[in-house]
Amino acid sequence: MMDYGTVIKKWEDFKVGDSTNYAKTITSADIVMWCGLTGDMNPIHLDREYSKKTQFKDIIVPGVYVLGFISATLGKILGSIYASQNVRFTKPVYVNDTVSAESTIIEKLEEKRMLKLHTCCVNQNHEIVLDGEALLYIPQP
Repeated sequence: MMDYGTVIKKWEDFKVGDSTNYAKTITSADIVMWCGLTGDMNPIHLDREYSKKTQFKDIIVPGVYVLGFISATLGKILGSIYASQNVRFTKPVYVNDTVSAESTIIEKLEEKRMLKLHTCCVNQNHEIVLDGEALLYIPQP
């Protein structure tokens, strides 16, 4: 069994400005698997001929899939509990885009033992594709 005591931070170790990140290039296979797992069969995510007729001109990646990259950043804060998220999807993401996610602590809510984080994803052109805030609960060890 792993000794989590060496990798899980204590409340007092968290500082405003601390951040975590995650990046991935999105493939067609990623989208097909995501849609199959979630049941999201919107043709804008799966059908290139349909998508060509939309304002996007091609298949777009499900926004909630991209939001999962924020979850990946928060998952690096081992032992924490993802409590809430508000999000704005600001630009479409396409297959073969490389998306970089970052979550940065902007406030420590002492009485609730929660961290407020700015959450953001950018594409390979450094354009913001997702922007929001999350709350993360840090339980007592």
